[in-house]
Amino acid sequence: MKKIILFLFLCCLLVISLFPLCLMFTTAFKPEGNLLMSMNELFPKQWTVKNFKDVWAAGPFDQYFLNSVFVGICVTLGNIIFSLMVAYAFARREFLGKKLFFGTVLLMMMIPAQTIMVPTFILMKHFGWLNTYWALIVPSLVLPFNVFLLKQYLHQLPLSLEEAAKLDGASDFQILFKIVMPLSKPALAVVGINTFLGAWNTFLYPFLLTNTTEMRTLPVGLALYKGLHGVDWVHLMAGAALSSAPVILIFLVFQKMIIRGLTAGAIKE
Repeated sequence: MKKIILFLFLCCLLVISLFPLCLMFTTAFKPEGNLLMSMNELFPKQWTVKNFKDVWAAGPFDQYFLNSVFVGICVTLGNIIFSLMVAYAFARREFLGKKLFFGTVLLMMMIPAQTIMVPTFILMKHFGWLNTYWALIVPSLVLPFNVFLLKQYLHQLPLSLEEAAKLDGASDFQILFKIVMPLSKPALAVVGINTFLGAWNTFLYPFLLTNTTEMRTLPVGLALYKGLHGVDWVHLMAGAALSSAPVILIFLVFQKMIIRGLTAGAIKE
């Protein structure tokens, strides 16, 4: 009986979680109308893809899409490589000020991104990077949470493999990228999907650091589309569906690796 009650409770949570997503996609395929007046209007009587065509033609959404893809890939690859290098140094090396530097990483996790918004803007302005890909990519190349996650994961990897590689004459970079990185695939999958999701959905910094249509990302373009056309629910939901579909697809493809990475190290053998 307890299992049945728990199962029904989790089913209710699942329905509550998926209902906004279902509402977004079903509204995007409606010919016209409001968001939702009754449950009878949840699924459209007539399905159409015209809303997606209208949204795509109303603004340079192809450019927004390409910008989001490029920024997301660069930020994700940067975090996978550089965060792993930093985490490896914290996990395997002893150096002056190690605890102080790692404490700084933990402190950065507690500071809201909005508090460093103005200093970041001033820094990008002095570098001459405003309204460029550099401003959208460089500040996010190494994220504190990724360093912390990878460091904790590296502690559970056997040190004997690295010592054996050193005896065979392997350099530090060879050990890192040929031994440590393959063994860290579950944690790197978590880092990759979380970083790409954050880079894809971020709005504040691209809105602050760009001022032309050619450099805007999808969230910024979608927000400005809403401002230009008012609350046009069917077209707004179509734009939101275009923006969220790639992230949902990526999660469905890599969900096993994500779950395995999140649970890695939970059980001590």
